Amino acid sequence: MHPETVLLVTLAGAFAVAFVFGFVATTLRMPPLVGYLLAGVALGPHSRVFVADVALAGQLAEIGVILLMFGVGLHFSPGDLLKVRRIALPGALLQMVASFGIGFTLAMSWGWTAGGAVVFALALCVSSTVVVLRVLEDRGLLDSADGRIAVGWLVVEDLAVVVALVLLPTVLDALGSGRHGDPVVLAKTVAVTVLKVAAFILLMGVVGRRAVPWLLTHVARTGSRELFTLAVLAVSLGVAVGAAALFGVSFALGAFVAGVVISESDLSYRAGADALPMQDAFAVIFFVSAGMLIDPQVLVQQPLRVFATAAAIIVGNGMVSAVLMVLLRHPLGASLRLGASLAQIGEFSFILAALGVSLGVLSEEGRSLILAGALCTIVLNPFLVWVVDRLDALLTRYPRLIDRLERQKAPRLFATNLWMATPANHAVLIGYGRVGRTIGEALQRVGVPFIAIDQDRRVVEAMRTLGVTAVYGDATRPGILEHARLEFARLLVIASPDPYHARHIIELARARNPEIDIIVRTHADTEQEFFERLGVSKALMGERELAFGMAYHSLRSAGVDDDRADDVIQQLRGGGRIPTREFTQVMLDHGGAPTPR
Repeated sequence: MHPETVLLVTLAGAFAVAFVFGFVATTLRMPPLVGYLLAGVALGPHSRVFVADVALAGQLAEIGVILLMFGVGLHFSPGDLLKVRRIALPGALLQMVASFGIGFTLAMSWGWTAGGAVVFALALCVSSTVVVLRVLEDRGLLDSADGRIAVGWLVVEDLAVVVALVLLPTVLDALGSGRHGDPVVLAKTVAVTVLKVAAFILLMGVVGRRAVPWLLTHVARTGSRELFTLAVLAVSLGVAVGAAALFGVSFALGAFVAGVVISESDLSYRAGADALPMQDAFAVIFFVSAGMLIDPQVLVQQPLRVFATAAAIIVGNGMVSAVLMVLLRHPLGASLRLGASLAQIGEFSFILAALGVSLGVLSEEGRSLILAGALCTIVLNPFLVWVVDRLDALLTRYPRLIDRLERQKAPRLFATNLWMATPANHAVLIGYGRVGRTIGEALQRVGVPFIAIDQDRRVVEAMRTLGVTAVYGDATRPGILEHARLEFARLLVIASPDPYHARHIIELARARNPEIDIIVRTHADTEQEFFERLGVSKALMGERELAFGMAYHSLRSAGVDDDRADDVIQQLRGGGRIPTREFTQVMLDHGGAPTPR
């Protein structure tokens, strides 16, 4: 390879091979992250096919880390975290402590140094945000109560890792130099580091909070899109490098704080959208560079240690999380599903492993074990989610057992004399979120009695205060639906966003009342077709209803009279999804499929 073309060849090889492996992984219904890691294995020094420049790829990966942390800060919302603080804050911290203990004990049993064990344990206790968000998005749970808890859980983990990245070099330096015997010296060193970080955050809070939005606002007024994108990249990279040079903090922390500063601006959404393509591209390089460091021989030479590492991740991140959520009074089924989605590690673990190696406290074997454990758990994650779904379906047959596990006493009702408040021909409303509250208010205005069922105790208590008849619990449980007198109801509205729960509820409802009208919320054409085959009265997809509303107002704005516009929308509704099917078939004939929007 000619020295002048090393950068070009490395980028071209990384993007091309990552695309091929990522496409194959997606086809096999696995996260594309698996493909990126395997692409790195194929390009790395342990492969005989094509060896890229590992050192150069590592420098490019630093850009990926900066943009990744910038994106985390850009989307960090203290308000969203406060909404789920009762479960996410104590749960995530306790889970990280438990997982850290498992990883540290495992590493020390192998005869590792204390510094190496600390890095290994930290890398094993933080789940991949990319993988979890993908799982939630695929299941339509990102905007649900469970999705908000998962996101809050991840935010707490990410913040803890940011703090660890700041303090770790100082602590490991003290451990490695033998100065840890003097607690005064260690405390002084840590205090100096904390003061530097505090000074940087204070400077960004006072100056950057005003200067950065002011700069982006003036750049946006020029009307130049590429200049605005350049400004966003300059801020993210410039703050990260400047923070490292002037205050001695990591690139990751500098980029995170820069993102948080911009997140308070009105231009945060545009900044995120403009930085996203670059973030995605360099994130791929980051994962590929991590894959280059995976030595496939570790699977042959140390299979037991790889197995133990993967088991520690699944137990420490998955099982411990599920148990803690149940102890914090979250429903058992939802706790199991969230625990399964958290049972893996990813991007932050790679960052911690690289930091440990650069500081000389983690061996290459340790980094290979961390990367191999990440690869194994990410590959296994869809299977774990499937197993948990089957286990949840099995447990719903034993409501008394679930009541004991959740430490609840059925019936969980919040109404005074429920039966008198709910005569026959009432409606049953599953889920009282933003959609459910709107439906409930509509029913109240016309005087239709209804019973609402929700899994959030605080929501149910609020409904009780407002005089709404409510049942607290999981509607997939036969015992919960019994309290809603479903056999006497005339209407069942499933407003919760989880299609898996909806299917189970429909089956239970049909068994108790075959004639009941059912309205269900869906997220995809396939789900809508499935629910219609089950015989529901109406399956509504949020995106399609939004499209009908926008189409109606577009027609009115174009000068079409109200009756004609109504007629066109009714024709579209009556036509079902035939145009969508035809369009999809045409796309497939041309070698692709339309992306759901």
